[in-house]
Amino acid sequence: MTYQECLDYLYQQLPMFHRIGNAAFKKTLHNTIALCEALGQPQQQFKTIHVAGTNGKGSSSHMLAAVLQESGYKTGLYTSPHLKSFTERIRINGQELPEAYLVQFVAEHKPLFERIQPSFFEMTVALAFKYFAEEQVDVAVIEVGLGGRLDSTNIIHPDISLITNIGYDHEALLGNTISAIASEKAGIIKPGVPAVISTRQLEAQEVFEARAEEAGAPLFFAPDQFRIEVTEANLERQVMQVYRNEKSFLPGLELDLAGNYQKYNLPGVLLTLVLLHEKGYHITHTSLRSGLANVKALTGLKGRWQVLNHLPLTICDTGHNEDGIKQVLKQLEGLKPKQVHMVFGAVNDKDITAILHLLPKRYRYYFCQAIIPRALPVQDLYAKAQGLGLEGAKFYTVSEAVAAAKANAAPDEVIFIGGSTFVVAEIEEL
Repeated sequence: MTYQECLDYLYQQLPMFHRIGNAAFKKTLHNTIALCEALGQPQQQFKTIHVAGTNGKGSSSHMLAAVLQESGYKTGLYTSPHLKSFTERIRINGQELPEAYLVQFVAEHKPLFERIQPSFFEMTVALAFKYFAEEQVDVAVIEVGLGGRLDSTNIIHPDISLITNIGYDHEALLGNTISAIASEKAGIIKPGVPAVISTRQLEAQEVFEARAEEAGAPLFFAPDQFRIEVTEANLERQVMQVYRNEKSFLPGLELDLAGNYQKYNLPGVLLTLVLLHEKGYHITHTSLRSGLANVKALTGLKGRWQVLNHLPLTICDTGHNEDGIKQVLKQLEGLKPKQVHMVFGAVNDKDITAILHLLPKRYRYYFCQAIIPRALPVQDLYAKAQGLGLEGAKFYTVSEAVAAAKANAAPDEVIFIGGSTFVVAEIEEL
């Protein structure tokens, strides 16, 4: 098989949440357990850190991996979904999985897949664990795909579990209250394993406290120890004063991720690194600073408040639920733009109405549809938006919408591209 033939086989044979949505989500760990047993339990051969949450888990995973790399550890990083290439999901020290490894793995284990019939995600998790074990990583940061309790990644026994913010997303699978969603995320809390919570949210807090007590897991709320003040910020990076227990901890800390929302992720990342240090990991203030100042270069993170062009200023962000869009809009307003040209698309298994209600009526919209079966048809999106007084036009591809925004935006205006991870994934210059 060529690499492309291999991907075609996987897309055709294995149900893929990224493409078809809820029908691909298996509400059991049975397949992942069976795959990993057949592969020799690779997930038991290296240390892990497990990261869940509604928003912020991807950024937090990349930040942790960057600092661990700078601390001298051979560091695996498993994230999902990918933006441009499948191989982005699995990295070691920032280097993507070799295409040849995927082809060999699939060719060798086709009979196993045909017997177990895993989902695309279950296969990918098993592949990541096998690759990390064979490459003898020291530690791997493992991002949960969806939820936590029943997510395929939840067969690891990590050194630390980190849970970022809890918000409304995938309610059909996870529940439609904050406490129900938090309960699914809390499923990654393991007996005796320290659990770090990035933010304090009353409904979620009670769930985490109950789960940690039941599991006998030490529980830490990061804002109890860490306070962040942003002192400088531009389109590419920000500088922060970090206080631990109200004492200066990391003055003038640089972060090369410019999203305002990173200040909510950073306390959880820092507390996780402090606890790892207490467990014997060699993490210094120097490696911590250099890791956080160079996350994008070290780990290849893309699509988080990313500047694509300056004239006109063009920014993309993968925020795709109410909390994510609120943060993006707040930061866009902070730019005091003359006009915003927003390229916007969504998926068909979410209630888009709540998000459309948040969008400012004065922006000019370019509604579009990503090239995946799960995309919300642009005519449906356009009709709903028009009904709410949002002015714009509809385009049947992301590239057409982006081209129209570029043609219409003056040099001193702003183009924003987002609404869905899959819209961002189709930006040519990403």
